[in-house]
Amino acid sequence: LPAARPGRLYSPSDPLELLGPGAEGRLLGSSSAWAVEFFASWCGHCLTSSSVPPEWRPAVILAAIDCADEDNQQVCSDFGITGFPTMKFFRAFSKKAEDGIRITNPSATVEDLRHAIITNLEQSQDSWPPACPPLEPASAEEVRTFFQRNKDQYLVLIFEKSNSFVGREVALDMLQYENVAVRRVLSSEEELVEKFGVTTFPSGYLLLRNGSFSRLPVHIEARSFYTYYLRTLSGITRGSYKLNTTTSTSNETDVAPLIHADRSKLYMADLESALHYSLRVEAARASALSGAQLAAFKCYVAALVKYFPGRPCVQTYLQTLDGWLRNWTEPELPRNVLKEAMKNNEAASNPAVLPTNVTWVGCQGSERHFRGYPCGLWTIFHLLTIQAAKNGPDKELPLEVLSTMRCYVRHFFGCQECAEHFEAMAAKSMDRVLSREEAVLWLWSHHNEVNARLAGGDTEDPKFPKLQWPPPDMCPQCHKEERGVHAWEEPAVVTFLKAHFSPANIYMDYAEPDPIPGAREGTGARLGTEGPRVERGREEAEDREGEARVPGRPALAEPRRPSIVRLNPKLREAGEDIVDLDSFSEQHFKSQALRAAASRRRRISKRDTIALAQDAAEGREHQRVPGILLQEEEDAGEGLRRSPWLRVLGLGFSRLDISLCVALYFLSSMCLLAMYTFFRLRTRARKGRPGFPMA
Repeated sequence: LPAARPGRLYSPSDPLELLGPGAEGRLLGSSSAWAVEFFASWCGHCLTSSSVPPEWRPAVILAAIDCADEDNQQVCSDFGITGFPTMKFFRAFSKKAEDGIRITNPSATVEDLRHAIITNLEQSQDSWPPACPPLEPASAEEVRTFFQRNKDQYLVLIFEKSNSFVGREVALDMLQYENVAVRRVLSSEEELVEKFGVTTFPSGYLLLRNGSFSRLPVHIEARSFYTYYLRTLSGITRGSYKLNTTTSTSNETDVAPLIHADRSKLYMADLESALHYSLRVEAARASALSGAQLAAFKCYVAALVKYFPGRPCVQTYLQTLDGWLRNWTEPELPRNVLKEAMKNNEAASNPAVLPTNVTWVGCQGSERHFRGYPCGLWTIFHLLTIQAAKNGPDKELPLEVLSTMRCYVRHFFGCQECAEHFEAMAAKSMDRVLSREEAVLWLWSHHNEVNARLAGGDTEDPKFPKLQWPPPDMCPQCHKEERGVHAWEEPAVVTFLKAHFSPANIYMDYAEPDPIPGAREGTGARLGTEGPRVERGREEAEDREGEARVPGRPALAEPRRPSIVRLNPKLREAGEDIVDLDSFSEQHFKSQALRAAASRRRRISKRDTIALAQDAAEGREHQRVPGILLQEEEDAGEGLRRSPWLRVLGLGFSRLDISLCVALYFLSSMCLLAMYTFFRLRTRARKGRPGFPMA
């Protein structure tokens, strides 16, 4: 299917109209033609001019809506589309989405598809649209008076049996050509059959205005030969026809540049894009989830929470959604309620965010309709089986992930034909899986089976051919030969799969920035990896240097740490002053709290980030006090309010400082205790002394 770009309509010379949001309403309002809408997704099914020729317009308008595009999600939902490919026929004068007639088995042959469209054309009970040619059989009376009632130079009669479609197809093929008319005549019309001496069916005859006629000189009595000969007749010209809809080509060049990805790596951008599409588009396609669908969705989210190695914000998102689903007790879950529950929450103390931007890296195809989501979904499923095998007893719940996959594909995967193939494979052998490691091998082997079936087909990307995976250059030890026949070394395959689908092999290149600023990693960083503390300290120092170079803000030296003890003047730095505890608590604590808050940027919410950005944008002047910025004091004060007081008490003191403080406190305590003991003993002594006798 050609790439679906919202708002773009193909020109009449293109195979089909590709509709964007709102365009379907213009087609439904047509009073001069029938419309056939083709709802498709990533399945790879393709309609071309051989299926419904552009010459059939304006009688039949064939249009495609890409339901994989989120901009078209509401349209596809309104039309009741739950799987792909889906074809609906709208008669002329149709006004509502419910008026569409579903064409069954759209995956049949091209010839069957054309015949189904013609059959629906003839079943129209409303007035015949003026742009459409007569498709009913012609009578002897109509043939005799044809040139008296029409200005056409030629009349073509196609003699055929009642179950033949040749005459009607030729009539539609010649619709846009002037000076010629095509009518079908049934073999039961004895008067005309005898008059023209017809003995074989189908047969074509050409009538002229002067009353003469001749048989069409074609090599084969077939539609394409008739059409070609008639278009070469003298005086036959093609009329101009333009689709009466507003077109937009603004997105024609909106094609993402090809990213050169490393196929030995997994990319978080692929995983999050596939996760977003599976949850917010495919699972939310139905108007409501209930019964087995709702149970399958809950199981899918629960498996993701348990085994998907996402970023903290994504894991929080999945945990929040899973908790919400567990608390949902109604038998039916409406789509609008589900979509509201699946929105991101960046303002929370622990942001729950699943990026909405779809970016394919390792799963990018050479064209937009290749690879993408199916590749990403396969990758997620492989990742889940590997994580389940690593994190649980091998013999316990071996089908936990595979059963979840099976339910998801059965109830939500858009490509109906693909879902049927997967269900057939699962029904055949999935119940034989007895361990989690066998589940890994089952998914791997059946993925290769799918690749073998689709190799060389229309859905294969020519730049990324479907191979048996992993290829020898990625895992040479996975391959062997037995009696001259290729075979797999399954233990080596399992080892390779566990390494390839490991969280340590997931790279953050091209992924959406983390909503938690402190959690952002640079290009090439891997999930779950952390550099040495020295490196992190260097990065933090670079961050502070970058902040000091912000335009409009003077570069300031970092406030030096004051000391509360007087060291040897030769050893201490020049200009270092002795400060008392009041000054220290007033200035130094705030400065240290500011730097501590900067090193804990992971805890800053999106609301705080926005406020800081607005302050910087306003270019506000910052007054400076000795060694400390006034604005930093305000921010530090805010940090102090947020941070536990126990953390603040330990800021800024060296070990010597703390040791001396402890010693001084101990000595002062001993002094107080000695004084208390002395006065207590003296008081007792005075009470025990006998009094003088009275005079």
